[in-house]
Amino acid sequence: QVTLVESGGGLVQAGGSLRVSCAASGSFFSFSMGWFRQAPGKEREFVAAISQFGRRADYSESVEGRFTVSRDNVKEWLYLQMNSLKPEDTAVYYCAASPIAGTTSRLSDYHYWGQGTQVTVSS
Repeated sequence: QVTLVESGGGLVQAGGSLRVSCAASGSFFSFSMGWFRQAPGKEREFVAAISQFGRRADYSESVEGRFTVSRDNVKEWLYLQMNSLKPEDTAVYYCAASPIAGTTSRLSDYHYWGQGTQVTVSS
């Protein structure tokens, strides 16, 4: 079991950067981790995922090349560095933990979720 708490959201201008973080407590190293986001009126969507020891990372097409996911298994933190932000990146960002080895973009594979942090990108 793992408990997740996101932080670092905020308001940023288009083209700017922001890093959101996720503090974990529990057997963090045993979970692959993901970032998802949900904009108003839209379904929650996959953003990025990273394997248990950080050897593999996957991204959605919409953020590939702009976002970078990373993790620190010693400190039990997950990060999402977001660069070249666009207004369409505005959403609540959630971190999530999956017991599946490797990476997965399927929402149903993630068993533990944080409460989310709001990211707003102004044009």
